[in-house]
Amino acid sequence: MRIELFSSEHLNIVELNTTGDNENYIKGDSESKYVESEVFNLFAKCFENANKLYEFFGATKYNVRNIVPLRNELSDKLESLQNIKGLDDFNKHMDQVFLGQEFIDELTLEDANWKEKWKHYLDQLIEVNKGLIEITDKCLEEQKVLWVIGY
Repeated sequence: MRIELFSSEHLNIVELNTTGDNENYIKGDSESKYVESEVFNLFAKCFENANKLYEFFGATKYNVRNIVPLRNELSDKLESLQNIKGLDDFNKHMDQVFLGQEFIDELTLEDANWKEKWKHYLDQLIEVNKGLIEITDKCLEEQKVLWVIGY
């Protein structure tokens, strides 16, 4: 918990926003979903692969042309997470992910005994992954644009 005044430069979240069109979105809309950067970073490669214009600090648009590739990337990621069978596999996966060690470092700060509960944390990441896929499905079904905004 941060008990201090801070500027938007110190925010460490990513907004997933489906309220806009090809030109604009409603920043901070109640329909938006948010994820902490350390968690989002584990999925960032999916977003980068689906849209070469992906920009972490700023807004990136995923329209009909990018949303199917994003869904495919997220589905591949889900499969790789679901194939993790032990702590060694979990650690190997994190070692292969850009900023995966940052996630482990943050996890260690919050829970010194995380290795005993690694499966719980893996299950949480799987749920986040499924949630991201649900967002892409919503965009496909409702012909919405997904804006990804890093703060």
